[in-house]
Amino acid sequence: MTGPRLPALAGAAAALVLAAASMLTGAPAASAAPVTDCTQWGTTELQGGEYLYQQNEWNSEAEQCVSVDPDTGAWSVTKSSFSLPTNGAPATYPSSYKGCHWGACTTDSGLPLRVDELGSVTTDWSTTQVASGAYNVSMDIWFNSAPVTDDQPDGTEVMIWMNHRGGVQPIGSRTATVRLDGRNWDVWTGPGASGWKVISYVLQGGATELADFDVKGLIDDGVGRGSIDPAHYLIDAEAGFEIWQGGQGLGMNRFAFEASTESGGGGDTQAPTVPAGVTVTGTTDSSVSLSWTPATDDTGVSGYDVYRDGVKAGSTASASFTDTGLAASSSHSYTVRARDAAGNTSAVSAAVGATTEAGGGGSTGALKAQYKNNDASPGDNQIRPGLQLVNTGTTAVDLSKVTLRYWFSGESGSASYGTSCDYAVIGCGAVTHRVAPAGSAGTGADHYLEVGFTGGSLAPGASTGEMQLRFNKADWSAFDETDDYSRAANTAFADASKVGVYLNGALTSGTAP
Repeated sequence: MTGPRLPALAGAAAALVLAAASMLTGAPAASAAPVTDCTQWGTTELQGGEYLYQQNEWNSEAEQCVSVDPDTGAWSVTKSSFSLPTNGAPATYPSSYKGCHWGACTTDSGLPLRVDELGSVTTDWSTTQVASGAYNVSMDIWFNSAPVTDDQPDGTEVMIWMNHRGGVQPIGSRTATVRLDGRNWDVWTGPGASGWKVISYVLQGGATELADFDVKGLIDDGVGRGSIDPAHYLIDAEAGFEIWQGGQGLGMNRFAFEASTESGGGGDTQAPTVPAGVTVTGTTDSSVSLSWTPATDDTGVSGYDVYRDGVKAGSTASASFTDTGLAASSSHSYTVRARDAAGNTSAVSAAVGATTEAGGGGSTGALKAQYKNNDASPGDNQIRPGLQLVNTGTTAVDLSKVTLRYWFSGESGSASYGTSCDYAVIGCGAVTHRVAPAGSAGTGADHYLEVGFTGGSLAPGASTGEMQLRFNKADWSAFDETDDYSRAANTAFADASKVGVYLNGALTSGTAP
């Protein structure tokens, strides 16, 4: 999310309100009738008190109503019409939680547990989502240096974004991509509003449910990145929706969260042996290739995690790995850790150093732009191109050196423009955008939208994924897009010969007007 991340309940006073409401609610009787809650801080005990539903409307006073089933733990938002800007904090976080949250603890949660004693952490989480508004579908997991606190936890906040829409994005910036439990996740890191550590995992492509999802694998990844202290305690987990705009119709079908010191691998607690003989087998100006002697384990090694300069660079099932997207003439230190199917991990290997080769000063890959038309009304007051960048070459490309240009005509009206990113697979925080005059360009191309990137690397054969952009004149006067140079009619992505791709300021793909 953007903007400050405030506590789900505002400090000790809110915790007292929560605790009092919990006592008033009491354990639900068999086949309890659904509860309707339209208060700002209301709570309802779920499934005999093992979970608690919280209204948690911490950044708005607009009415939010939710229907809650105390027996099953399911709930849905029946009234919600928030309208906050997506570059700030959300209005609300209606959610279910388990554990100790600002001092208010659910019953029989099995929490807190020390991170380095965790054997298995899983969730079964299913939601109903809507195609309007601006929101995320997020699980919030809190860590603290002590087993319990009645205030802001002093450890890490981990957010799992199962889905999102409307241009919202996590705190901080996108720093990595990792594959966990068979899925690809973008990793975002940054400080929270009061300076605490936040690490967010954003599921590429999104989903409506995570069934039997291995949360421990995600926690282990956070530990490996130095974002989670293994001596801290997992104190609670909550799942729901951070809502900026709209929200009516969102719902929780089920949420189960289980943490234990016992591993999920049938009692296996033996760690694999340490990978030996880690060796650099090759380098280019943007990559380092490694190999090592396979580790052994009583039940079998399931994979290896590779760390570059102490931060996880990726995972592999084989005893070799190629780290790509590196800067030319850069030096790095690598270690490797083995893991088995039960989640046991070895100690890290001895480190090996590597230096990439000097760069050639030119393009490091072949690039092309793809475009789709997201705007069915060529005469309205906004232009909405969908763009993505594809690396068709054999080496990685430094995205900070790449820009795309979409040419259009501004006609009459204001000469100043506003630009927005509504959604990007790589995160809108990784995308820059502005409108600039095109000088002596011909008809349909007196201006261009320039799209750039704050950093990162695009691997060979990879795409940035969709970027949904829009822009308008400062006076919101109408456009006539019918003669715009870069506009096309296709509503699915296709190669765009009239969208320019620039590397280090030089046109490398596409035709300028």
